Amino acid sequence: MNEKYLEAGKIVSTHGIKGEVKVLPWADSPDFLTRFKTFYLVGSDAHIAPVIAAGNDAAAARRQEASGDASLRNTALAVEASRVQKSCVLIKFRGIDTVEDAQKLRDRVISIARDDPKIPAGTVFQADLIGMPVFADGAEIGKITEILSMPASDVWVVKGEKTYMIPNVKAFVPAIDLSLGYVNVNLIEGMETDGE
Repeated sequence: MNEKYLEAGKIVSTHGIKGEVKVLPWADSPDFLTRFKTFYLVGSDAHIAPVIAAGNDAAAARRQEASGDASLRNTALAVEASRVQKSCVLIKFRGIDTVEDAQKLRDRVISIARDDPKIPAGTVFQADLIGMPVFADGAEIGKITEILSMPASDVWVVKGEKTYMIPNVKAFVPAIDLSLGYVNVNLIEGMETDGE
């Protein structure tokens, strides 16, 4: 399903005293998140809006909070600066200037807009693959229920009558074409995790 916003990571802690936050990225590499100048708190809680309003559009935040319309509760966070620190990304959002303000964002999931021009054409997101039917030798073997990030490659957990663990590499997943609405894979012995 093509959602307007895609979850990109989780704010796991604050960093320093000037309002920076540490984000655990849900991407192939933390560098990917440094490309973006805007993130979103999708369905953001009302108590977050006043904090964001200080550095972003205060009038829009008040309208958003007053409307009660859940579709309007997507708070944009403008990025002042971002940098990679080990496996995380440190981000300074406009208007979040103290550790107390940054603390209010802790444990929040940040999202990116699918139509952001910083996303390369042909990019496939995990959110698009979850629930996708998987075929092997012309027969459906199940749907992708989970994607595990492993050191060598992502591994798809495919559940149907049996459960399979399929590495997302060219040898087993020759191509991903989301327009088809399914994925073809090449199975080998050992991918099935259930006994017969």
